[in-house]
Amino acid sequence: MIISTKNTAEIEKMRTVCRLAADVLEMITPHIQANTTTRELDRICHEYIVNMQKATPAPLNYRGFPKSICTSINHVICHGIPCSEKLKNGDIINIDITVIKDGYFGDTSKMFIVGKTSPLAERLIKVAQECLYLGIKTVKPGAHLGDIGAAIQKHAEAHNFSVVREYCGHGIGKKFHEEPQVLHYGETGTGKIIEPGMIFTIEPMINAGSYHTELMSDGWTVVTQDRKLSAQWEHTILVTENGYEVLTKREDEINKF
Repeated sequence: MIISTKNTAEIEKMRTVCRLAADVLEMITPHIQANTTTRELDRICHEYIVNMQKATPAPLNYRGFPKSICTSINHVICHGIPCSEKLKNGDIINIDITVIKDGYFGDTSKMFIVGKTSPLAERLIKVAQECLYLGIKTVKPGAHLGDIGAAIQKHAEAHNFSVVREYCGHGIGKKFHEEPQVLHYGETGTGKIIEPGMIFTIEPMINAGSYHTELMSDGWTVVTQDRKLSAQWEHTILVTENGYEVLTKREDEINKF
């Protein structure tokens, strides 16, 4: 397993593209409304990335994926394909954005609520975000990748939620998916030792019910096997000399890190 560390010039390019990815999530926020289709959200994001950011939406045609963003609603865990389905009041939706600029990839996702949703959905979304933040806060040189997953799993299960096993975070840079794999469950003190210059995503998928998943017939859409709700948040993280930098931090997170 070869894990690349980025030099100063590469880190600057990653800062730039990750800021673009975060900007897309901020731009699309007011469009998350009942009766809007996920296809329309995809169109808006695609045009913004291509025309305004002069960048490329990474998911489009990636291994045959047909759209520019992923839209995962309610019991969809990840990789939902934008379509003619209209958002409904009470839906929860994850929008996953990956942008390419100057040959580098920036990857981030966020949960949105359409109108007003159930207390369970609100709690799931909150706990999933807390899981992400707790995982991020374990990142520092000398720590282990397993520390990230352990922190996430402990918090999720303390709230009677479960952590999806089949999908994980990943290294990122000149490729969409690089080593290492960043599991969202596990034990402290296990896995690869974290080093300065590493850049990877942390993107826990937290289910209201069982962690078991099912892949739909389109070959992309992953749902909870029990059809209970799922929530996910994602950031791209740089390991610094004495901690971490959240490269995809949004304006609403200024005081979080």
